[in-house]
Amino acid sequence: MRRRHLLAGAGLGLALPALLRPAAAQPRNPAWPRALTMGTASPGGTYAVYGPAWGQLVQEATGVNISYRTTQGPNQNIVLVQRREIELGMVTMGVALQAWNGTGDWTQGNRFRDIRALFPMYDTPFHGIALRRSNITAMAQLNGRTVGVGPRGGTPGTYFPLILNTLGIRPAAIRYGSGSDMTGQLQDGLLDAFLFAAGVPIPTFTEAETQSQVNFLDFTEEEVRRIVQAMPELSPAVIPQGTYRTPTRDLRVVGMFNFAIGHRSLPEDFVYEAVKAVLSQNARLRQAIAAGAETVAENATKNSFLPYHPGAARYLREVGQNIPDELVMA
Repeated sequence: MRRRHLLAGAGLGLALPALLRPAAAQPRNPAWPRALTMGTASPGGTYAVYGPAWGQLVQEATGVNISYRTTQGPNQNIVLVQRREIELGMVTMGVALQAWNGTGDWTQGNRFRDIRALFPMYDTPFHGIALRRSNITAMAQLNGRTVGVGPRGGTPGTYFPLILNTLGIRPAAIRYGSGSDMTGQLQDGLLDAFLFAAGVPIPTFTEAETQSQVNFLDFTEEEVRRIVQAMPELSPAVIPQGTYRTPTRDLRVVGMFNFAIGHRSLPEDFVYEAVKAVLSQNARLRQAIAAGAETVAENATKNSFLPYHPGAARYLREVGQNIPDELVMA
């Protein structure tokens, strides 16, 4: 339905006189940029929906036009913000920690110090699916199997190989690609399991369970303990029963919080208004995407290392959050 609507709207737009088309956004402050670009992620993941949801709130509040660039996820978003090829992005905090310190193979030893935290988004639980006919019901059964983990530059593509290695699980092959592509390969029998991490419910997982009978894959209590011990940026989490249609119990997982980021050069008063637009309109954000329920100022405490942009810190302090001076950097 949505696809038909968009196509119809595009066709109608071609037939309308130019004067009747929506006017381009005009910044409320002439000193602000007229347009900014936000890095999202691959189709089928939460960022692809969440990004335009909060971008629309910012555009309405500031008059700055927000456009969107499909990326491989947090790793690439950080690289592109650092280079100022985009000005806004979304990241998981484990990847952001690697970027800040220059650890992780993908950083090649470079430290990405021009990125700034804007606001907390939501927790990212790591979990997976397999077709029921595969008889795979647990992560430990992935030895010798072909597993998809999302885009190579995304958080699941970075962390799931490390998680499986920590647990001593040795897949026959690990494949990378967009969420929607991974789901297609699973349905076609090219993958035995698809492991992913994004705000729940993950759109592509929801799509898969409406098309086929699937098993959801989580971790045992001991597996969670070993993962968190090896990677303290991850924490124990639970996906409540009812988040998806298929599971008949809560899923035991590990999670990592997501934050919006921006380049340090963004004007302070613009960032203040942008963060205010998102955090003060949580009901609207939740209407657009369920993961928005966690996008509240109180979750600013989920960030203990990435400096906040001064404009973001000003708003968070105004609404009662204790942001230490050492965690604010122009």
